[in-house]
Amino acid sequence: MPELPETETIARDLDAAIRGAVIDGVTVSRADVLREVTPDELKRRTEGVAIAGVARRAKLVVLALATGDRIVVQPRFTGALLLDAGMLPEHERRYSTLAFHLLDGRVVHYRDVRRLGTVSVMSPDRWLEYSGGLGSEPLDPEFTPDRLTKAARASRQAIKKLLMDQRVLVGVGNIYANESLWRAGIDPSRPAKTLLDRELAALHRAIVEVLTASIRARGTSFRDYRDASGARGAFASSLAVYGRGGLPCPRCSARLIATHAVDGRQTVFCARCQY
Repeated sequence: MPELPETETIARDLDAAIRGAVIDGVTVSRADVLREVTPDELKRRTEGVAIAGVARRAKLVVLALATGDRIVVQPRFTGALLLDAGMLPEHERRYSTLAFHLLDGRVVHYRDVRRLGTVSVMSPDRWLEYSGGLGSEPLDPEFTPDRLTKAARASRQAIKKLLMDQRVLVGVGNIYANESLWRAGIDPSRPAKTLLDRELAALHRAIVEVLTASIRARGTSFRDYRDASGARGAFASSLAVYGRGGLPCPRCSARLIATHAVDGRQTVFCARCQY
């Protein structure tokens, strides 16, 4: 599932490539990915409209339109926004659920193999309401160790579950929660409120570091994630624990443990150096 580094990479690529472009037409092949808008309304509100910019919020890619509306894309597990200038491989177009045809001849596809992601069109007021219900952005200066500490002190959840709660902290999913907790040396199952100030400061630093490093590597690709040009991210080779259950811990060489006991998702950690 694309998390913060992956959606940030897509948003940056698209902003550089299509800012100012005009949507000339819309093709909807699979209307079941649409939310809050019908195919006809999607066309009415986007055709003939310029794209003012593309940004990320949480795990969303948000295309701001000159009208003030936002096209809000949540890729979830297999979704991808792909820019096609005529050279996109056919297998990447095969699962296109909808396409924005630009006036200059290029096409932006929303490709989603399992169609678990969504595409919405939101008015400025609706976007403010929706965005306001989301948590802190981990790479914003306002996300400080004190803010993380305040959230932890108020929670009895396992710290890993707290990190993945999008009402508290956005963009961190299973991959980067595992990696951040390993870097900070914290057991993912520990109740958040039991963590000490110094441990939370280390965790804050680990979250920022791992997300920043993954953005530099253009995200993590295992199966489905692709950037806007269809290329894979390179951060998988830098993962310390995620997907490495049973292998040696890179820090202490103990066998990494993989379990689903924390939150139903696979958690990989080192019992020797995470406590």
